[in-house]
Amino acid sequence: MQEYLFVYGTLRDAEVQKRVVGRLMPGEPDTLEGYGKSIITLGKRTYPIISPQDGSVIEGEVLTLTLEELEKTDEYETSAYTRQKVTLQSGKTAWVYIKNPKQ
Repeated sequence: MQEYLFVYGTLRDAEVQKRVVGRLMPGEPDTLEGYGKSIITLGKRTYPIISPQDGSVIEGEVLTLTLEELEKTDEYETSAYTRQKVTLQSGKTAWVYIKNPKQ
């Protein structure tokens, strides 16, 4: 079954996609409204992270992947992020990783 994943950070990178799911995932530009981007530090590295924020917009890509590949991206994103369904500006329903409210 085909899934959609909206990405705005490291998963936009072809090398990261290949390392995480084993291939380059097809994608197209899209926008997520109502979320703002900030930075989180994990270990010694910083990563982008988003959370709900009225009036904000995130530019990114919507990737097409399988459920098995989506589970691999869950492992990659760690417990700092939580996956939820959103509706993108294009009208597509996609998964996105947002800041885990428990973190």
